[in-house]
Amino acid sequence: MKAIRFTRFGEPTEVLELQEVPIPEAGPGQVRVRMIASPINPSDVLVVRGEYGRLPQLPATPGFEGVGVVEAAGAGLLGRLRLGRRVAVLNGAGGNWQECVVVPAKQVVPIAKDIADEQAASFFVNPASALVMTQDILKIRPGTWLMQTAAGSALGRMIIRLGKATGFRTINLVRRPEQVDELHHLGADAAICTVQESIAERTQAITGRKGVPFALDAVGGTTGTEVLRALAPGGRLLVYGTLSGQPITCDPRVLIAGDKRVEGFWLSHWVRKQSTLTMLRLFRRIRRLMASGILTTDVAASFPMEEIQPAVRQAEMPGRAGKILLRMPMRMDI
Repeated sequence: MKAIRFTRFGEPTEVLELQEVPIPEAGPGQVRVRMIASPINPSDVLVVRGEYGRLPQLPATPGFEGVGVVEAAGAGLLGRLRLGRRVAVLNGAGGNWQECVVVPAKQVVPIAKDIADEQAASFFVNPASALVMTQDILKIRPGTWLMQTAAGSALGRMIIRLGKATGFRTINLVRRPEQVDELHHLGADAAICTVQESIAERTQAITGRKGVPFALDAVGGTTGTEVLRALAPGGRLLVYGTLSGQPITCDPRVLIAGDKRVEGFWLSHWVRKQSTLTMLRLFRRIRRLMASGILTTDVAASFPMEEIQPAVRQAEMPGRAGKILLRMPMRMDI
């Protein structure tokens, strides 16, 4: 079968290759999934560059999530129950950018027929992050302000829709002026173009000089630092990414006098601490909100596996209109 592999860490366009590898066999408690599609997420690219928080042994295949059909199962009841089902594949170890992948049976989630492959491919990472950060960790109440950086991303757009559905209000930071109108049309309560406006001044005007009680940051650097300063007394900043590659700087007196908190969030760490029942409930919440159009993902383009280099280039293109997907060939001989 075909698999996208890399034998050294580096620039994805230079190190990723399409190779022929043996078809894996499912062991006890495992299933083999014939993959249909898998997104190119920022975390996947960071792994290839060797910059992610947890790295695989080489050679390796990227891909943390995707959609496919369970075609074989090892010993165990759960795997047998999943046979023939279309499933979201939650692969915390990576490996979904190949025609078939073997994962524990508990890491595949059956997908309803009314959810398209394009949505099922991005079933977990962004939808779970949006729900968990806003509803389970920050517990944002209706009518409360949330500021977020990287608001034009797939995750940022989900959070805007989630705010409209659950009642919290969003201040959305973007770098491109044209995204301001896009996000207002999507339902953003406010949008700030950081290359044209002062985050602090606009926040004061929007909130009546109160600041924001909650903020999400995926950028770090100067933007993350300014978001921290825009917090209201008692405010909380949840950091879940470092797109700028730069640290947030902070005067300790800002935290002390303002009773402000800076916290980190990594979905993988959060998942490992949860019970099976909690995860099943989360899957149900995601399915319901995805079916209602709230936790959906905009897809800009799909590429076959053979075009991995142009696919990665487009996935990292600033201002792209949506997620980039890798499409696996439909093979009947596996």
